[in-house]
Formats: sequence, C-alpha cells, structure tokens
Amino acid sequence: MTLMQLQAFLTAAARGTFTAAADELKMSQPAISDLIRRLEDELGTKLFHRGRSLVLTDAGEQLLPHAEQAVTSARLGAQAVRSQLDLAGGTATFGLLRNADFYLRADLAQRFRTRYPKVRVRLVGQHSAETAQSVASGSLEAGLLTLPVPDEGLDIVPLARDELLYVTADAARAHTPPTIDDFCGVPLVLYDAHHAAADPARRQLAERAQLAGRRIEPVIEVEYLSTALTLVKERFGDSVIARAATLSGVMPDNLHTTPFAEPLYETLALVRRRGQILSPATREMARMAWDSLVEHQSGLHGTVEITASTRQLRSFFGT
Repeated sequence: MTLMQLQAFLTAAARGTFTAAADELKMSQPAISDLIRRLEDELGTKLFHRGRSLVLTDAGEQLLPHAEQAVTSARLGAQAVRSQLDLAGGTATFGLLRNADFYLRADLAQRFRTRYPKVRVRLVGQHSAETAQSVASGSLEAGLLTLPVPDEGLDIVPLARDELLYVTADAARAHTPPTIDDFCGVPLVLYDAHHAAADPARRQLAERAQLAGRRIEPVIEVEYLSTALTLVKERFGDSVIARAATLSGVMPDNLHTTPFAEPLYETLALVRRRGQILSPATREMARMAWDSLVEHQSGLHGTVEITASTRQLRSFFGT
C-alpha cells in the first residue's frame, strides 16, 4: 500500500470516476485504474462498485478515513521538513513560568526573533498551572513550567531541579533546617495567592503537612514573591524561596535561608499536548529554551541540577 495508491483512491472517491481522478492528478485513466486495482489486490477486496459513477463498497468506506489520515500526515510531514529548513513563517507559541528569568537568559524572545525574523512569537508568561491548562487545551503548543501540575492530556519531560529553601529574617530560625512541623508552627507569608492550591511549591508543602497531621495556614498571602520577601524582611512571617531566586535582584538584604530537613525541590519541565507533533517554530522555541537553561545554569548564577536524558529530549523534540 503506497501513498500514491491511497491518493488515487481518495481522489476517485471524491470525483466519482477514474477519468475525473486522472484529470485532477494529471495522470492517465489507465494509470489510476491500475493503482486502484493493485490496492484492491493487496487488500483482497473491492473498494468500489463500478458503474456510471464509482460508489464505495463497505470495505472502501472503512478504508476512507484511514487513507485520509495517512495522506494528510504525509503532507504535513513534508511541510514540516520544508519549514524546518528555513523557518520561513508560522508562529511559535510557548508558555513560560512567571519567574523564568531565574533560570533562563532573559533575552529568549530577542534571540529567537533575531535568528528567525519571519516567525511570529507568542511567548506567554504565566503561572505553571495556567501554562499546563493552556497547553492541554491547545491554546499554547508547549511550555516551560514547574512541577507538579495536573498531567492529564500532557507529555512532560522533567529537565532540572532547584532546591526550595526556608527564608526568614530571624537568624536563629535559620540555624537548623526546619521540619515540616517547624514550618507549620511559625507565621507564614506565602505568594501565588491566586493559584494557592495549584502552586507547585505549595502543593508539595501541603502534602507534607498532611502526612504529618498538620495544615499550612499562612497569616498573609500575596501574589508576588518580591512582595512576600519584603514582608518577611519586616518580620511579618517566614516563607519559601527557590535557590535561584536568592541570587536575583528580588532577594532583599539581611534575610537568612536554610534547606528543609527533608530537602524540597522545584522541578522544571517542558510540556506539550499529549501526542502532539510540535510545529517547527514552536519546536525550535522549546529547543532554544532548553539551550538557554543549560547556558544560564553553567554560569555564575546557576543553581539547578540538570536531570533530563538525551532520549527524553529527542522524544519531545521529535528528533
């Protein structure tokens, strides 16, 4: 069974005669008839009732959607290869975690656009839970986020992990790594208020607290890390921070950090819609995000441990 046979079958089914199919495909009528005959011989059944016009048999009806899928997939594959050669158009749609600058070079969009000036860029910065939902629904093709997130409808490749630290203005509290029981027993100022239940860091903390028979009940919830850290500095409570953020401009002076007694990590991951083949533009954006992560983390401000395997990355990028 060849693509040419399937194309001849589809065209004949659509046009109603071998002659009309031959005209559309710019072939001779005997050539079209021969392609269909050889396909029927291979399948061991007739695909058309022959008369003044062609009518699909039951077998032909069964073959039709599969033939359409095969021919369409081949056409899209060829387009993808041609587009990959020069990325001469299209749109890269990619979601980024809100604090992506802690982990990537900040000029990702600029670098992409400089390399591919004919490609439009839609780079959406939002909470990881929102990115996961946007990718699963198809409004974004792919994204970089932190785990855990709901994984229904997603292919996920964990890339790296960064340790989450306890942060306080009280040096004595930072002297000894806290247990989850210690953490639940102090006033807390936590960020990502809008997505509190879905926030990856807070989900991990809540699960640990539940296992210990405790609850995490912040005295203040705010939306942004910078606001939370200002409140910590003013001694309204303690919080949690990724190690990468401690090396950024968001970290006030005179705060103290320590790992948790049971280490806690923020895991960075690439996501795409399950089973989806990324467009060339978005695939290249995802690849550049990965390259930017590796490049940034190899520098002075790198804090993460790279965990992704070559096999996982090749599977995600389709290479």
